[in-house]
Amino acid sequence: MKLTSQAQAFVLHFGEMGSRWGFNRTVGQMLALLTIQSEPLNADQLAQALKISRGNVSMGLKELQAWRLVELHHLPGDRKDYFTAAGSIWDMARTVFEERRKRELDPTLSLLRQLLLNEPQDEQEARAQERMQEVYDLLELLDRFANTLSRLDQKDLLKLMRLGSGLSKLLALKGRKS
Repeated sequence: MKLTSQAQAFVLHFGEMGSRWGFNRTVGQMLALLTIQSEPLNADQLAQALKISRGNVSMGLKELQAWRLVELHHLPGDRKDYFTAAGSIWDMARTVFEERRKRELDPTLSLLRQLLLNEPQDEQEARAQERMQEVYDLLELLDRFANTLSRLDQKDLLKLMRLGSGLSKLLALKGRKS
């Protein structure tokens, strides 16, 4: 499989972005390729297109499955596993968001809850707990906001996102009147 220069530029950039979203560059490239392909691809096709080892593809596919970002398909008469991106771009964005929350935010909130149950032993520890409480409150607020957003359907989420700049202007105007 030969990629066009446009597809190759997208795949390479998506790999760089993947490393910022919580998975490695190769996994990001695999997801990008699966996202833009109209037909399911098998591991050999992914390895050839991305010029990476079959073992690297195998590990990457396992990671993408753990993230719930790819779907497994079987073709009649073919014993190979084929893969496609799981759902729409919106579905995948929501999945990445949910997985990152599960992997990063939830454990942090759990640890902070546990630490805040302890009585401070001195003034320094009391000050540290005050700051931890502030972090906890912020993360808890973000978590509630994220839960609300995750329950919105794509149409309403898109409306809300488009309102974003208007809301900041409204809040700025309200601040001037106060």
